[in-house]
Amino acid sequence: MQIQWYPGHMHKASKEIKYALPDIDLLIEILDARIPYSSQNPMLASLRGDKPTIRVLSKTDLADPELTKKWQAYLEREQAVKTLAVTTQQPDKIKQIIDLCAKMLPEKTAANKVIRTMIMGIPNVGKSTIINVLAGRTIAKTGNEPAVTKQQQRINLANNIVLSDTPGVLWPNVENRHSGYRLAVSGAIKDTAFQHDDIALYALEYLRTAYPEQLSQRYRLAPLPEEPLALLQAIGAKRGCLRSGGIVELDKAAKLLMNELRAGTLGQITLETPEMIEAEMLELAAIREQKAAKQAARRRGGNPQN
Repeated sequence: MQIQWYPGHMHKASKEIKYALPDIDLLIEILDARIPYSSQNPMLASLRGDKPTIRVLSKTDLADPELTKKWQAYLEREQAVKTLAVTTQQPDKIKQIIDLCAKMLPEKTAANKVIRTMIMGIPNVGKSTIINVLAGRTIAKTGNEPAVTKQQQRINLANNIVLSDTPGVLWPNVENRHSGYRLAVSGAIKDTAFQHDDIALYALEYLRTAYPEQLSQRYRLAPLPEEPLALLQAIGAKRGCLRSGGIVELDKAAKLLMNELRAGTLGQITLETPEMIEAEMLELAAIREQKAAKQAARRRGGNPQN
């Protein structure tokens, strides 16, 4: 899957984030609860160090509640990381972020010093709505389309907390191909950047195994076809995504599936588990080793091993 998703303002924002991070006391990273790993910015892993971090799992109303708990426990294994699971319709719970900032930096709080925080998240994850709730007024522009915020701003919150907002930032290269697909499935990437049937088939391969009952009930299919393509065709046929001759329009069926999945019509669904990510990281490590070996062989002037 080829995705063109790195416009100029994101490149500029990434450079500004790197420049500002040394002066930040605490990071607030908004994650999509449906893809807690794939919605993390890998840039932070190399730049964060042991800086206190709050990972806010947004859109929990769309995610599998049991897996959300599992992901919180998994993420909090990392040093100086706390998590909070919210929806954008829970202002009181979102406001707990302010108290959590104070608790994670007790020395600054006791000395009544300013706590400098930075909030970041991928496009379309609910970051702007969360900022408006924390500020108690409309500051950040919200919208269903990815990449609404395009400039950084600083916002004074309660309890001596200053919040630096950043545009929704994606990254130029996603090493884990599964993460690229999940970002597309979740709606983090504009639909013009990929083929709908491609991501729909990827989603169905997972949903057929992880959430078969939701698919069966929503589209009244029993039994479910085994192959993703046959399943997408069956969904299209059931929902009238047809052209002359009774042939299923795959693109139309794919759009229908993606819209219903993103809206929560299929139920509360999480697209990745900690166990899946652990396995994918092992696979990725092996790919990196192979690439490094080939590069080393080329530098020596030899022929790399296949």
